[in-house]
Amino acid sequence: MKKAYILLFGLVLFTGLINAQKKDKSTKKADTEAFPFFITKTKPNRPLSAAVARNYDAYEAVRPEQNELYTQFKYTKLKGFDYNNGDGTITRRDPSKVIFENGKYYLWYTYRNTPVKPVGMARAKEATETIPSSDWDLSEIWYATSDDGFTWKEEGVAVPRPPKPQPGWRSVTTTDILKWKGKYYLYYQAFMEASGLRGDFCPVAVSYADSPDGPWTAANQVVIPNGPEGAWDQYSIHDPYPLVHDGKIYLYYKADFDKRPELNPSKIRMQGVAIADNPLGPFIKHPLNPVLNSGHETTLFPFREGVAAIVQRDGMEHNTIQYAKDWINFEIASITELLPVAAGPFVPDAFTDTKNGQGITWGISHFINAGGNWNHTELARFDCDLSLEVDDQGMKEHYYQYSPEFHYTHKLSAKQLERIKQQTEKLKK
Repeated sequence: MKKAYILLFGLVLFTGLINAQKKDKSTKKADTEAFPFFITKTKPNRPLSAAVARNYDAYEAVRPEQNELYTQFKYTKLKGFDYNNGDGTITRRDPSKVIFENGKYYLWYTYRNTPVKPVGMARAKEATETIPSSDWDLSEIWYATSDDGFTWKEEGVAVPRPPKPQPGWRSVTTTDILKWKGKYYLYYQAFMEASGLRGDFCPVAVSYADSPDGPWTAANQVVIPNGPEGAWDQYSIHDPYPLVHDGKIYLYYKADFDKRPELNPSKIRMQGVAIADNPLGPFIKHPLNPVLNSGHETTLFPFREGVAAIVQRDGMEHNTIQYAKDWINFEIASITELLPVAAGPFVPDAFTDTKNGQGITWGISHFINAGGNWNHTELARFDCDLSLEVDDQGMKEHYYQYSPEFHYTHKLSAKQLERIKQQTEKLKK
């Protein structure tokens, strides 16, 4: 019996050694085998560099053109809007999402028409009831309609500035639209002082109507207040952007914070979300705010069971498109360029509480510094392929080819030229 146990133990040990040798040979083969010429769709069973492993682990596809959340953007000048020859007295900016109602597209936006152009936020103390400090000071919310998304008919004011001291008496700007149980709601920044006096201080207010054509009734209340002293959003609640998810209103917004005079720019921007069961609130800010660490404006859309975000301009992760399956924890889905500024996309399922968001293909954004005038901002159309229903490979190019002339416009400043001169003179000593 003892001999039988010894033989059995020996057999198990021998089998283990054989399997270990096979595994060792397999590992050595994987270690020395070259990465395949035709890249595999699934992650290869071999050692990978961190970069190549990230290609499989962090992104939907290993090639940009196969990634549903990768796109380039195309731009078209809109017809139907007059800007007084771009002299800075008329501005249209910060468009809402586009919606389709009554057989046509609707769009809301910040509209300013003042006798003179803005004096600038640095000179905000010079602003009056007719002289704006910033491009968005002394503004109202206007709207326009379109049959095709390219030519627009300006319909007039939707939300005027209310009388003082109601929220927004100084300026109502940067609106976005919600459709909820047959009614329409416009959320907007409600300024009660000229921008620049203390920064860009404002909370969010709301107006509601039975029709996208109005008339709009102001709730005359702050629905998303600034945070308490010391909080990241204590001064600004910007770019309110409502979507419907899980039977609730998810209202994303941006805040400016960490203002430090020794740095330029002196502040950073991140984005958070507040959630409510009712369009008039109360909105409860999520405990993980901010939920996006980058981005200047707030642009999101339902995608599959989660939500995607266009993250442009500011922050460590600018020029990315991000995705949060749970609508809170965002990860980078793609990196691209020429992202639309202040984008208001056409989102057919923005308010349907979808569990399978189809994405977007176009929308309206704005261009600041139009015609070389920093006081002139105009609306434009952007097109893209961030849609599960469309496969437009013409939108999936990997990069834009910029002309030498474009690059030369980004020239060195006099201060930088002097620094370079001093560095060269130091080498010659």
